[in-house]
Amino acid sequence: MTTMDLFAAQPRDIPLAEGAVLLGGFALPDEAALLAAVEAVAAVAPFRHMETPNGFRMSAAMTNCGAAGWVTDRRGYRYDPLDPESGRPWPTMPSVFADLARRAASAAGYPDFAPDSALINFYEPGARMSAHQDMNEGDASAPIVSLSLGLPMTFLFGGLQRTDPMQRVPLAHGDVVVWGGPSRRAFHGVNPLKEGVHPLLGRRRINVTFRKAL
Repeated sequence: MTTMDLFAAQPRDIPLAEGAVLLGGFALPDEAALLAAVEAVAAVAPFRHMETPNGFRMSAAMTNCGAAGWVTDRRGYRYDPLDPESGRPWPTMPSVFADLARRAASAAGYPDFAPDSALINFYEPGARMSAHQDMNEGDASAPIVSLSLGLPMTFLFGGLQRTDPMQRVPLAHGDVVVWGGPSRRAFHGVNPLKEGVHPLLGRRRINVTFRKAL
């Protein structure tokens, strides 16, 4: 059995904490349209490796779409209506993105979610995301909706303190994780992406997180 088979064999629709749930395979019916939307956004606002305020180059490349995009540089972490590389507004959020985010949020118990921003992360083997909280959004009452495409990866989901234990949750192509309410400020991240080849994305993993940023 391959690593991908092991990830796919996991039980689906798993509660992770109060207000947080994994919707296994939720996005699979829309995979072609979602991948096309990622490519369309990246054609206008290419992926880039952003830099943290302390000068650390992030291992995952990023881009954004919607009314504002999350950026990090020597000035700090923030949402900005303009792509700092082009000086132009970020691409409009594709309708397939907004629709998926709304349906996933509703399935997780958040029926009124209206995302205005999507951050797209591009992972190659070895790339990771250290544990952090999503703190820059203007509306913390709205959930975070996180879509996984491509290679499987281990999602780390903890509590409201950095020292709280972390769950290690396998994520497969098409999985969606939603967290909000009591879990909205939970620390989370991903372990380094392992080598592998996905039938559609090759040696890549794409993560799209939908937020109410403004």
